[in-house]
Parts: sequence; structure tokens; C-alpha cells
Amino acid sequence: MANVTNNRPLSPHLQVYKLIPTMVMSIVHRITGGALYVGTLLVAWWLIAAASGQSSYDWANWVLGSLLGKLVLLGYTWALLHHMLGGLRHLMWDLGYGFEKEVSTKLAIANIIGSLCLTVLVWVIGFLIRF
Repeated sequence: MANVTNNRPLSPHLQVYKLIPTMVMSIVHRITGGALYVGTLLVAWWLIAAASGQSSYDWANWVLGSLLGKLVLLGYTWALLHHMLGGLRHLMWDLGYGFEKEVSTKLAIANIIGSLCLTVLVWVIGFLIRF
């Protein structure tokens, strides 16, 4: 009996598809969801350090206040806001709105622009309140 699988067509791979904004935002939404797990662990570590005493809290603040720590917190802020806006987009779809190609593409683009603008706004407000 001949091998039947040799005659089967292969499934299309990613290189056959043209990347469109909704596809990219779907992928980024999943990535930011995963990144939020790590960021939430950092927030929990900071809270535990605050409850553990002054030296632990000072050390956690030093780590998160370093350049690398600030970059991680900036990425966490963006991931949180991007994932939230993506969740709102999905909620809109769950309600039956925004399925038209033009609307969904505009929503995907608005998701990335909105998350970047909100991240900048949160950090500017954070620095203004801090000083």
C-alpha cells in the first residue's frame, strides 16, 4: 500500500499570507498577554518587598529604578494598556460590531497608536506626580 500522505497537499504556511494589521494585532495581543504574567510577578515581588521591611523595599526600588528596571516597567505599562485596548476591541466584536474589513483594520491601527499614546500619558503623569 502506497503512502497516502505523500499525495496530500501541504497546509499553507505563514509565508503565503500577507500580514495585515488585524493579524499582527492578534499576535501582539497574545504576546502581551504572556508578558503580563512576568510583569505581574514583578509587581507582586515589589509588594512583597514592601511588606518585608525597609531594606527589601529599598533593594526592590533600586532594581526597578535602574535603567533596565525602568525599561521593563515601560514595557509592562505598554503591554498592559495594549492588552486592555485589545480586550475592548474583542468585547466590541463579541457584541457584534466592527467586523467590516475597514473598521477592523482601523481598530487594529487605533489599538497600537492608542496604547503608545496612553503609555506616554501614564509615564508623564507618573513623573509629574512624583516631583
